[in-house]
Amino acid sequence: MKIAFHGAARTVTGSKHLIHYGNGKKLLLDCGMYQGMGDQTDELNREFGFDPREIDLMILSHAHVDHCGLIPKLVKEGYKGKIFATPATRELSAALMEDSAGIQEADVKFENKRRGLQGLPYVYPLYTTQDALDCLDHFVEVDYHKWTTIDDGVEFCYTDAGHIIGSAVVSIRITENGKTTHITFSGDVGRYRDIILRSPEVFDQADFIIIESTYGNSLHEPTNSTPEMLLKWINHTCIEKKGKLIIPAFSVGRTQEILFSLNQLELENKLPDLPFYVDSPLSVKATGIVKHYPQYFNNRIQKIMQSDKDPFGFRGLKFIKSVDESKMLNYVNSPIVIISASGMAEAGRVKHHISNNIENSRNSILLTGYCEPNSLGGRLKHHPKEVRIFGQVHEVNAEIGEMRSMSAHGDYDDLCQFLSCQDPKQVKKLFLVHGEYEVQQDFRDRLLRKGFSDVEIPERHQEIGLG
Repeated sequence: MKIAFHGAARTVTGSKHLIHYGNGKKLLLDCGMYQGMGDQTDELNREFGFDPREIDLMILSHAHVDHCGLIPKLVKEGYKGKIFATPATRELSAALMEDSAGIQEADVKFENKRRGLQGLPYVYPLYTTQDALDCLDHFVEVDYHKWTTIDDGVEFCYTDAGHIIGSAVVSIRITENGKTTHITFSGDVGRYRDIILRSPEVFDQADFIIIESTYGNSLHEPTNSTPEMLLKWINHTCIEKKGKLIIPAFSVGRTQEILFSLNQLELENKLPDLPFYVDSPLSVKATGIVKHYPQYFNNRIQKIMQSDKDPFGFRGLKFIKSVDESKMLNYVNSPIVIISASGMAEAGRVKHHISNNIENSRNSILLTGYCEPNSLGGRLKHHPKEVRIFGQVHEVNAEIGEMRSMSAHGDYDDLCQFLSCQDPKQVKKLFLVHGEYEVQQDFRDRLLRKGFSDVEIPERHQEIGLG
């Protein structure tokens, strides 16, 4: 038995891990898209590092694009097996994959116009909208806490990861020659004081653990500071400077957290009387899906919903769907707040909003989560004097802010608490994935001090035996 790490290896994107078992059978954990990797992004997404036709089974941890975004390409290139997911993950994945296909098709259409004028060969999307729809036939829904047999000698169970709605930790038991090996894949681990979701759950003792490490060397600000920090930026930008506040936010998870915090401010009569726009069709759809699963909310939200039926709605909130409506926001000269995807500001409508507003010193851009260093959001975090967007250089006159309290990923305290249900002496090896290499090295040292004896940081495409 062995594991091959084909994505999210020494980087925070593109999750794909392949378990080889049973004399040639292969089980894929996640099939995520690389995001924000600069010029390397397209090449990384076009080459899996394995043949999709040879994969027997797939288990999906959750619905973020860097975990599910290449599933349509996987099926398009020959995968014929089942894709196991929680009900919420299947519903959210369907929306995200279709949205991703639409963005690719639009980008390719624009690019091919330019290439045609230059006599260059045309390029093609990784997959089409139809491919995204076709792959849904492979999905099989599995609820939390249900051990499910998926092959001879192979069973798995989901526990709540507390990261986004439907996110799961994957525990797998593989029995070969009378010996059972327990492998746990963390997916992305949420926070124990999340303002909306339940905390990550305990999981059975494992022999091998694959764990994310996004914030393996840092601590977040307290989540209870989020509404006040948002209010500070709204007052500073919209009331004092009379400008626009642009908030890049992931459609799933982050957008709903921002809306909930703004709703809390309104309930406390603190929210200024301003227009608030959610400008992302995917965010609109995802917010609707999240509302379908209130059973995944924590006890605090359950109590709030007894008196406030919609914890994500408030006075002044408007959802933008059409491209024309989105473009009209460029002509608004009065103070407004725009919440738009993507969270790394690398694609989607928010990139256009930043391009159109970054040179005006009255405006602010508020980053609310992890940004891959090469992404537009990652570059803005370093407060450059100028930045290139859509091939054009812009002076960065707008104020750049960052809120560290809003990450859906656990910090090192959360990750250590997540692992506290395990006896380190029984864990044969811990693999660190989904993190920047320097961060992972610090986290490895911390885990060794916690008593884990073997902590490895695999490289992309590296195969490691589970002896």
